[in-house]
Amino acid sequence: MAKTMVTRHPMAWAIDALRPARPYEFPDAVDRNVVPAIRSIDLTDLREALQLGFADFTACRTDAIMLCVMYPVAGLLLSRLVIGYDVLPLVFPLVAGFALLGPLLATGLYEMSRQRERGVDAGWSAAFAAFRSPAIGSMVTLGLGLLAIFTLWLVSAALIYQATVGPLAPASAGAFVHDVFETRPGFMLMLVGIDVGALFAGLVLAISVVSFPLLLDRNVGIGVAVKTSLRAVCANPFPVAIWGLIVATGLVLGSLPFLIGLAIVMPVLGHATWHLYRRLVSI
Repeated sequence: MAKTMVTRHPMAWAIDALRPARPYEFPDAVDRNVVPAIRSIDLTDLREALQLGFADFTACRTDAIMLCVMYPVAGLLLSRLVIGYDVLPLVFPLVAGFALLGPLLATGLYEMSRQRERGVDAGWSAAFAAFRSPAIGSMVTLGLGLLAIFTLWLVSAALIYQATVGPLAPASAGAFVHDVFETRPGFMLMLVGIDVGALFAGLVLAISVVSFPLLLDRNVGIGVAVKTSLRAVCANPFPVAIWGLIVATGLVLGSLPFLIGLAIVMPVLGHATWHLYRRLVSI
């Protein structure tokens, strides 16, 4: 008998995707207060993590692109909002700083890689399984922390602009480009802004490179997750720094043109971050 194809309403499909069809399963019972052991990694591990991340992206390409297309679209909408209010100096900090929320936005990708690793078919609905995790409260709390860092970065960027170029808004987009790239204050703006931005990015990397994947993978609290992430960075400062450089470079290249490339860069880096976590943490 031929099967009848039924087209479902998107809202009904989304509700079913979020509904806890079965309990969220951790690999085994782990004391929430036990701090996981940290492994030492090298550049080979980074390469393998990227290769596995690309393999996950290839296996889930349509799903991952559809999931991550929200990132460049949101960035473009926010940029348009800023331009519409003639606050051009915040366009670049807004787009660049939006990457500070990347670890939170990539949670669904971590879950897809986690399920694929366990031999489960990781389709679109797999990304929503993270909402069924007992650690969802900790992830939301950590995400709010990243949002606070993002907001602080925007405030810092505005203050840097006022201290270097001046408090007055540029007369036009052309005048803004001239002030930034062809004047001494503009050079100071870029120099200080890049340095301060790197500090914010380093902070986010240190507290999130392991914490979000760990919360998905093991029944630990937010304190243990963040502490483990910091310990992983301290134990592997050079590889993690290179990883941060890889992420930053990928996001810059993915932003060209018009952030569209992030629809590919984001899922690859998100999946790869899961595999990097698996190399950094030993439980």
